[in-house]
Amino acid sequence: MLFKNSTLATAISLAFVSSHTYSETTEINQSNTVDLSAVTVSGQYSVNKVIDTATGLGLTLKETPQSVSVMTEQRIQDQSLDTVVDTIKNTIGVSHSAWDNVRNELQARGFKIENYQIDGVPMAWSILGDSGETIADVSIYERVEFVRGSTGLLTGTGDPSGSINLVRKQADSVDFNGHVSAVTGSWNRKELNADIASGLSDDGSLRGRVVAKAVKSDSFTDSFEQNTQVFYGVIEKDLSPSTLVRVGVSYQHDDPIAPVWGGLQAKYNNGNDTDFKRSVTTAANWTRWETTSTNAFTNINHLFNNGWELAVNYNYMKYESDSKLLYMYDAANSFDENTGDGLTSWPYKSDGESTQHSLDVQLRGQANAFDIDADIVLGAIYSEQKSKAYSYAPLTNAFLPVTNFDDWNGDFPEPEWSKDGSLDKDIEVTNEGVYAATRLHLTDDLKVILGGRVTSWNRKGDSYSDTGDYGNDNVFVPYTGVLYDLTDDHRIYVSYAETFNPQNKQDENDKLLDPLEGKTYEAGLKSSYLNNMLQTSVSIFKVDQDNVAVQTGVHPDDAARAVYAAAENVSSEGYELEVIGQPIKGLNINAGYSEFKVKADDSVSLDVNTNQPRKQANIFSTYNLVDLMPELTLGGGINWQDKIYENDIVQDSYQLVSIMGRYDVNNNMKVQLNIENLLDEKYYSYINSGQVRYGAPVNWKLAVSYNF
Repeated sequence: MLFKNSTLATAISLAFVSSHTYSETTEINQSNTVDLSAVTVSGQYSVNKVIDTATGLGLTLKETPQSVSVMTEQRIQDQSLDTVVDTIKNTIGVSHSAWDNVRNELQARGFKIENYQIDGVPMAWSILGDSGETIADVSIYERVEFVRGSTGLLTGTGDPSGSINLVRKQADSVDFNGHVSAVTGSWNRKELNADIASGLSDDGSLRGRVVAKAVKSDSFTDSFEQNTQVFYGVIEKDLSPSTLVRVGVSYQHDDPIAPVWGGLQAKYNNGNDTDFKRSVTTAANWTRWETTSTNAFTNINHLFNNGWELAVNYNYMKYESDSKLLYMYDAANSFDENTGDGLTSWPYKSDGESTQHSLDVQLRGQANAFDIDADIVLGAIYSEQKSKAYSYAPLTNAFLPVTNFDDWNGDFPEPEWSKDGSLDKDIEVTNEGVYAATRLHLTDDLKVILGGRVTSWNRKGDSYSDTGDYGNDNVFVPYTGVLYDLTDDHRIYVSYAETFNPQNKQDENDKLLDPLEGKTYEAGLKSSYLNNMLQTSVSIFKVDQDNVAVQTGVHPDDAARAVYAAAENVSSEGYELEVIGQPIKGLNINAGYSEFKVKADDSVSLDVNTNQPRKQANIFSTYNLVDLMPELTLGGGINWQDKIYENDIVQDSYQLVSIMGRYDVNNNMKVQLNIENLLDEKYYSYINSGQVRYGAPVNWKLAVSYNF
């Protein structure tokens, strides 16, 4: 960041350290100015900045005793990524299942990812993001962080898989600047983007930034049309050299035409694969799935004279969904290969909304006791989420048979819907907790991190089949890490982290089972080479999930009600490798490999979550022809995963190849071409309950951008 006043620069830099975002890794000298020589550059795909996703202590990637990957803004631009799911597809150790055009299930290390954060503040999303959360556009974010393993210190509840942190763009420029771009591409894609920032006062103490995006596009599936609008605005004000206030709002509206609900039938009743064309859809021409998200936020950051920093963050999140959908399924194993008959239609209409208020307070600083320096963070959070959803019964054309699906063109009669909605979901979830962590500098080479969270999570109300009130109060979640510097460039670490997840399963005595407990044991080596221009990380992990609900029978007084017992029998173990940085001038690279296996009671591998890939490799790099033609940048990558399956539905291992090229017409104008799935691989992006969805075939985008 560049500021006209060095005192102001110091204050803002320190304030950013205390916020739930990145800040530059700097040292403050005695004259109270920023020592820029302490900031090193390690390529466009890596960062030497602090993160708050795992511990809240404001540590760099190398100082964090867990596996962390970052999707930088430059990487997002180079690959022309649009949504959270797009970043998932290109990040090592995480995967997704595309349930339909709106919902995506995210996974890591064999478990679902149920947590996400915005600027380090935990947020809750609805089941599979059915209000559009997982297709949130990333144009408003500076970077996306992925912490794998248990993240209970900051998030509290969830599976021991990981957490995603979306880091907002800041109003950090005192000069007028920005960029605009226009994009065209496959399937008649039309897209406009703008990102403009400026100082709003003569002294630079008031700054603003606006991001806007509009997309209209057809799809590789018949009838589907995307319509997306995104807006983000933020204002920052320096109330004093030590106090910063940030206020902003983001908005995204998606109104697709003919979205699918669920997938295509994978098998005919004779056992043969259906092997449809990728353009085939189960959507009718009248189907819609409109989603809207609105997020208003404010942050206050204050630096005290003793060097301690206070951050107060408030978020208001509102998700709205309004849908008319059509589901097709083989109700009686009667889908005939010769006639195309045998599917049943299920029309569905629903609307609902979810609101969430969250308040997060964090105090961070340094202390010394018994000649041991300690970094300390204290925090508290309270959030309240309320969700309601209504469905409207079809009065006509309900559950009609579909004749000759081979001739399906979406021309299917829309039902007459009930005017009165049935309340399907009415729940309230509260999540509150306090946490503390410290990093003890036992020696110059040895650091120990100790932390814990006391958290309460409670849910009231009914949601579809998930009924009743349940939760847990004052659950303690520990966090421990040890880091040791073998040399200046090589650091080993071990860590232990937990998370918990309340559940409403009951045993035969009508007692709720204890919450699911996730435990992650991890050890690794993080290294730097070439004066920190190249970074590597190697980790091995074991993840346990205890109190897993296993059905043991039916209730003695109600045969329709299942009873469960808690078992400590599901775990995964594996390893991850990642290489990132700029090993030679002009070359930026990010490459990684991950592998895990699921076990029970230390026995053989289990068929658990087999629709998640056990092995993944991701590589993407760009090379700027610095000496030969510096205005030209070429790049490409490969995303590979091994076989996934469910029963007799199999997707063999496959690889998706992408390439890009960017040409700088002049200092301001650039032209960029991206081609995805270059080899036109046909593959399943979803396998579940006898249904599949296909991933996109080869496609391209051409962008013209102007920077000012």
